[in-house]
Amino acid sequence: MMESRLEDRKREVRLVATRALIAALLVISALAAVIVRLVHLQIDQHEHFSVLSQDNRVKVQPLPPARGLIYDAAGVLLADNHPSFSLEITIEKVADLEETLADLARLIRIEPQDLARFERQKRRRMRFQPVPIRLNLTESELARFAVDAHRFVGVEVRAELIRTYPRGEQTAHVLGYVGRINEQELARIDRGNYAGTQFIGKSGVEKAHEALLHGQVGYQQVEVNARGRVIRTLESRPPVSGQDLYLYLDIALQQAAQEALGDERGAVVAIDPRNGGVLALVSNPSFDPNLFVEGISQANYQALLSSPDKPLYNRAVRGQYPPGSTIKPFVGLAGLASGITTERRTTFCPGHFSLPGHSHRFRCWKRGGHGAQNLEQGIVQSCDVYFYDLANRMGIDRLSAFLSDFGFGQVTGIDVAGELGGLMPTREWKRRTRNQPWYPGETLIVGIGQGSYLATPLQLAVATAAVANHGQVIQPRVVRAAQAPGDALARAQPLVSHRIALGEEWQWQRIVDAMAKVVEGGTARRIRTPEYRIAGKTGTSQVFSLGQNQTYNAARLPKHLHDHALFVAFAPVDDPRIAIAVIIEHGGGGGAAAAPVARRIMDAYLLGSTLAKEDEEGAGG
Repeated sequence: MMESRLEDRKREVRLVATRALIAALLVISALAAVIVRLVHLQIDQHEHFSVLSQDNRVKVQPLPPARGLIYDAAGVLLADNHPSFSLEITIEKVADLEETLADLARLIRIEPQDLARFERQKRRRMRFQPVPIRLNLTESELARFAVDAHRFVGVEVRAELIRTYPRGEQTAHVLGYVGRINEQELARIDRGNYAGTQFIGKSGVEKAHEALLHGQVGYQQVEVNARGRVIRTLESRPPVSGQDLYLYLDIALQQAAQEALGDERGAVVAIDPRNGGVLALVSNPSFDPNLFVEGISQANYQALLSSPDKPLYNRAVRGQYPPGSTIKPFVGLAGLASGITTERRTTFCPGHFSLPGHSHRFRCWKRGGHGAQNLEQGIVQSCDVYFYDLANRMGIDRLSAFLSDFGFGQVTGIDVAGELGGLMPTREWKRRTRNQPWYPGETLIVGIGQGSYLATPLQLAVATAAVANHGQVIQPRVVRAAQAPGDALARAQPLVSHRIALGEEWQWQRIVDAMAKVVEGGTARRIRTPEYRIAGKTGTSQVFSLGQNQTYNAARLPKHLHDHALFVAFAPVDDPRIAIAVIIEHGGGGGAAAAPVARRIMDAYLLGSTLAKEDEEGAGG
């Protein structure tokens, strides 16, 4: 009786029915939500997920282009691409990786750095992707592996094209080199066009003409499975190789210039004044650019950096030196053009010069003096006093403005990366950089190419070519023509920068005649030749300043304190085909050290001879 009173079956039935209804409603609601979501995904977003699915199934792989080749004026190959062979391991195909590595080490040389690189790259790649264990295999290593290749399942040889420079040190500073792309370069390049490419021009022509040499990347669309393995190729577009470059550079003349410099530190720049083509550009000592292509070792790089000879430094386009007396023909032109002097006006040289009202003596290189000197004699004998007086009467404003017309104090625009512009001192420059006024004595020093005045060998060669052209300044160029695959040769046209106008045409000829007499009877007479006429000017650039009563004695000074020797010239005088600038660091007098180097190079170019023997006759200045 008691249990029946506690039970309420109707209530329990209603409770169960209510719960079942709620559960059914929840299930229906959830099912409706799923259906709505499926409709949204399958219909509304069908296109979006279809693209994502396709992207997971189809991959685009870049196909890097072959880099353009570089030839000299005679078609000699200067920069090539050669196959480099590397050994790669596909991890998933190797049963015992440690044993395989040990067996390979007994067959070919594997250094600790090779193993370290292998471990780094192995962690970043899928197991089915090959990982290089050795780069740049030698022919003997390739042969040894080929014999035992059947024993190494999952180990393969892969070939790729690597830049090489057959002439090595001879062309290092003019061609430059390529190297692996770093983070700074990666931030500024078109990553799409460099996909799959590891190398980029780092210096020289390689960097200046990177856009032409690199080419256009290709691609292939491949189908991959869920693990990323390639199943088949769906579509492909081949890469477009970079353009081949043909230079004005004459490799035979380049070699002659390097041999003429010998063991001396210095630079040579030779230009064809008719078109601005760079015939030779040498900086000595040099280095092997092939060391940098695949990554130079730390030991080799430190050896180059710490060398006192600074082989990595391109003296031809970056070396900034006081031009010394090589500037005197240009100062003489300035005097004629401005009317400050005439060809007949003379200045007496007692061996020193003082500004009016001052006792300080600015000395001539000839302590006993040259006596009365006109413009031609001042150039031929390189009389400092004549040009002290001329510079003083001109003033720094007119002098610096005229010399700037020849390109001093500014880059020439040569198509070799890294050029510096030297320094043409002015009042404004001194006020801006030193917050000091300009003093008259500084004008005198500029007038003989000393002091703050700095010029590169390239600038001196370009300015000398302008004198040979009677005022036509042509921008120097290394590349003569470019040729894209399948296209005709596209020649670069000479670019006339500007023309320097003098009052009379005869004024140019007077300076040319004076420069010719420098070689025929002046400070460069030791290099005169009956084969052709040379117009030139010697120069000596001071490394340190002497006190008022001090004398320069090279025999008592260490080599690094000797003066720099300079020489500029063009030839033949009546039909100039080569203009040249030579600097020999700490070489002493320009007539004794630099001029013979220039003569040898001009003989090689104009006469087709090997290095000419030096004329044994001595010369002063």
